[in-house]
Amino acid sequence: MRAVVYRGPFDVEVTEVPDATIEQPTDAVVRITTTNICGSDLHMYEGRTSVEEGTVFGHENMGVVEAVGGAVTRIKVGDRVSVPFNISCGTCRNCSQGWTSFCTSLNPTEGVDGAAYGYANMGPYPGGQAELLRVPFADVNLLELPPGSEHENDFTMLSDIFPTGWHGTVLARQQAGDDVVVFGAGPVGLMAAHSAMIRGAARVFVVDQHADRLALGGKIGATAIDLSAGDPVEQILDATDGRGTDCGVEAVGYQAHDAAGEEHPELVLDNLVKIVRTTGGIGVVGVYMPEDPGAATKDAQEGRIGFDYGTFFTKGQHMGTGQAPVKRYNRQLRDLIVAGRATPSFIVSHELALDEAVDGYKHFDDRDKGWTKVLLRPGA
Repeated sequence: MRAVVYRGPFDVEVTEVPDATIEQPTDAVVRITTTNICGSDLHMYEGRTSVEEGTVFGHENMGVVEAVGGAVTRIKVGDRVSVPFNISCGTCRNCSQGWTSFCTSLNPTEGVDGAAYGYANMGPYPGGQAELLRVPFADVNLLELPPGSEHENDFTMLSDIFPTGWHGTVLARQQAGDDVVVFGAGPVGLMAAHSAMIRGAARVFVVDQHADRLALGGKIGATAIDLSAGDPVEQILDATDGRGTDCGVEAVGYQAHDAAGEEHPELVLDNLVKIVRTTGGIGVVGVYMPEDPGAATKDAQEGRIGFDYGTFFTKGQHMGTGQAPVKRYNRQLRDLIVAGRATPSFIVSHELALDEAVDGYKHFDDRDKGWTKVLLRPGA
């Protein structure tokens, strides 16, 4: 089968790899109809993780079930499904408490709970930027979708970024009527803004410096804050009569940089501490790594991010972090899409054949104008 394979920093290849097959009785094989390039994939693409050469990328996947193992009873051949990026056993302590993003059973990497497809340190599971994908514990992990092709571009966001954006607002403990700030107008940040609006935010401020991405935030009613036009803290404090926002979402991660392009991994956390009011919440869904050899400082290379914890403590703020437990949200988000309440496909800019993935990675990583979300179609 054809798949997107990592060869080294800034180097991916679309090539032949062995077909995904049933390996355990609880497996399913899904023929991929849509798989996305995620902003998290760019950390690996740029060589800023420990991902191994030869890894098949792709953790945002959906398709149609082609085969099931003998122990699979709920999922059937022919089902149209969304594949959560978390791979969960469904029975360990964390999974049984709804934290499928921190499954303790499926990742042999020392010190890491949680497994995922095609991602550094998340276990030996090939990704779905390919024609076929093996899904362990299919009855636990797969979400059924209405048959056919309707809502394809919306449903493809259910595997990761829509639940992740929603999770950011949950971690921040957003309430109806809140003013919310989202740092980062990439796909996850825009999903957080969309989620905040659906959850009843009074106002949503989206901070970025890319005009095309800020314009997408405006399409869903968010207020654009261009950090290249001035200090975003001052802009938002001015807009809120000095009160700041009730909560905020960090959707940037450890490669945060200022308007001049200089990296400061603590920058967004510091700004959120300043902007969010006393006792307010901060949800961190931007990726941070325990090690980042490419970072500018020794502390950052060791995953130590020196943000303004003193002010955070003094203001009595709270913070939630970590990867989204997709299964906690994906059924409800699917139904919001079907009902017309959620339209996460508004961020889609490009739909490419799988063989065009190399160009897709380059344009998306370069933040070229208009490249906001890239979908790959292995069957095209």
